[in-house]
Amino acid sequence: MPGTILITGCNRGLGLELSRQFAADGWRVLATCRDPGSAETLQALREQYPLLEIFPLDVTDSRQMAELGRELQGRPIDILLSNAGYYGPNGVAFGHVNLDEWRKVLEINTLAPYRLAETFCDNVAASGRKVIAVISSKVGSIADNGSGGGYLYRSSKTAVNQVVKSLSVDLRERGIIALALHPGWVQTDMGGPNALISAEESVAGLKKTLLAADLDGSGHFFNYDGSEIPW
Repeated sequence: MPGTILITGCNRGLGLELSRQFAADGWRVLATCRDPGSAETLQALREQYPLLEIFPLDVTDSRQMAELGRELQGRPIDILLSNAGYYGPNGVAFGHVNLDEWRKVLEINTLAPYRLAETFCDNVAASGRKVIAVISSKVGSIADNGSGGGYLYRSSKTAVNQVVKSLSVDLRERGIIALALHPGWVQTDMGGPNALISAEESVAGLKKTLLAADLDGSGHFFNYDGSEIPW
């Protein structure tokens, strides 16, 4: 049965398509983005799907996240999906890493998903499905790294995978499932036009994986097609 899902970074790309597909299936979608006023496509989705709600949220703004937590207090959230992400500058080679950019990538990709889980874990625990999921990336897999480079983005995704693993242990007593998800190389603004799959295909797979989530799979790293990725 449809439930409630909160998704970050919904103004474009995967977040927008996740909002569309879950809303089309009758879910109540709590869609967040930094500037709802400029998110025209997301606003159009709200006109099409009355159960879709839009909230302003910069995931790096702790005060704004706490305010949203108070606003949504008492509302069960079946799936809490941390999607907002930042790649950082392209083509950064060893010896040319900008540490300020690295901190920004870590703030958005690693710290924010943790703060999201901390803020809304009571909402998730009060729901039927009890899922906390993070859009990670296969480039965060240490076992898969055979090409080097990518220091900023790789490290942020490796770190958030460890966050997910710890959440799976710490929140298990409350029945909460924690997952790290790889969406594939997707044709979005971040993935670029040469990516292998469409946002529609990626989200269709992610949705199936999220809806099939159980405690046995908690603390694991899954590809969008449901297969497991080594840490």
